[in-house]
Amino acid sequence: MGYDGWPDAPAADEATSWELGENTRAVHLPAAAYQPSVTASCDHPAAEAFAAAVAAMEGSHLAQPTMGQAFASGMAAISTVFWTFTQAGTHVVAPASVHPSVHGFLRKVAARFGLRSDFVDVTDLRQVQTALRPETRIVYAETLANPTAAVADLPALAGLAHTIGALLVVDSTLAPPVVCRPLEHGADLVLHSAAGYIGGHCAAGGGVVAGRPDLIGMIRDVRVDIGGSLAADQAILLRGGLETLPVRVRRQCATAMLFAAALARHPAVRAVEYPGLAHHRGYEVARRLFDAGPEGTRCGAIVTVTPHGGREVGHAFTGRLRIAQVAESPGGAHTTVSHLASTAYREFDEAALAAAGIDPEAVRFSIGLEDGEDIIADAHLALDSLRQEGKA
Repeated sequence: MGYDGWPDAPAADEATSWELGENTRAVHLPAAAYQPSVTASCDHPAAEAFAAAVAAMEGSHLAQPTMGQAFASGMAAISTVFWTFTQAGTHVVAPASVHPSVHGFLRKVAARFGLRSDFVDVTDLRQVQTALRPETRIVYAETLANPTAAVADLPALAGLAHTIGALLVVDSTLAPPVVCRPLEHGADLVLHSAAGYIGGHCAAGGGVVAGRPDLIGMIRDVRVDIGGSLAADQAILLRGGLETLPVRVRRQCATAMLFAAALARHPAVRAVEYPGLAHHRGYEVARRLFDAGPEGTRCGAIVTVTPHGGREVGHAFTGRLRIAQVAESPGGAHTTVSHLASTAYREFDEAALAAAGIDPEAVRFSIGLEDGEDIIADAHLALDSLRQEGKA
């Protein structure tokens, strides 16, 4: 075990099989009929050490044990959860603003196998209640939605899901354990796409799911059958990223608060979505569920800025920034920016964007570790130039 109580990450090993003795990290895995030799495509110490560390963070305040499973990507983790707990004829409730990859999986892939889905505003509990059916097996939510920054009322959603025997599955990619731990608020499973906040530098890809041992054991069985296991070298990089997670995320959240407040005052900006701002509809829920420190409540580091002027102005805004990097991956050490309607949500028409609560001109910032004043000045200069040209 490491000095912090987490399983140490072993040195990188390109071997594809090894012996499992009684003193290896296999003792941390869910009970299963392991063979004396296990191939790297199923389980290996590096991935297990990473998953166990995330599970330790997510379950740090829980009395019951928490376990984890690691995957090659966030979507591998998400899809495996759906394959594990749904079947033909069952039903899922998911956010209307859910990440496009999840939306595509449910609509284009899982639907072909008989899984039905409804997409609603999960911050409106009446909509969730109306969408629930006797055959609903999963209520899927995002702690902090990408890119609307909507905050899910996890205890209330857990109550609705559990009333009909469904699981509450929460994607907490944008609210890592330093911000919120959904299992403490009634969620049955919490998952992360690990490339951003977990890994810290977008240098390695992966996904992870944490929850009760019985649920994780079922997920492991499906993972082994369908693949998507995390490679050893990626696991070691991601496990190393956890060492700096607290200090990174605290700084990013503090800078995001300053950035959001500064951009909200700019005359070229029509709206800023960030739950740390008092006008945001998730403000009170965030203060109730999210951790706080000397810097205040940690409301994540995603800030969505909507300038005046329409879709083309939003696209032009991103092109005039010099510090923020134009990229879709959030959560890394560098500030990134993305014009949503032309990148992640480019397949959404105007009606679909409206249903998801995304403005065509909206620009998502993922605040990194740069100096906050520099990031603000960069955004102001870009907006000023657009305004001087009469575009914003």
